[in-house]
Amino acid sequence: MTINREAKFRIGQLVRHRFYSFRGVIFDVDPTFNNTEEWWLSIPEDVRPIKDQPFYHLLAENAESEYLAYVSEQNLVPDNSGEPVRHPQVKEIFGPMRDGFYQVRRENAH
Repeated sequence: MTINREAKFRIGQLVRHRFYSFRGVIFDVDPTFNNTEEWWLSIPEDVRPIKDQPFYHLLAENAESEYLAYVSEQNLVPDNSGEPVRHPQVKEIFGPMRDGFYQVRRENAH
């Protein structure tokens, strides 16, 4: 039996974490969990996501810093603020924001 793992969010989309105060722009998607078991077990059990769902790579930011984040689909919600992400790598991957989505630079599209 094949499971359809269609991602709810797309590359270039602004999202926020459902529980923690950070936001970011999606730059890659894994159809299911694709990180280390150690990483997964480091998440407190009461909030640990299931592995059989899309996981997103984010150029993320909070009030204090910018970083890379790996977040399950169940823990993301759209960020409709329209505010740009200040992460320094945004300009390396994306062009301008249009209609609330960053546009992938042609040289980075695959």
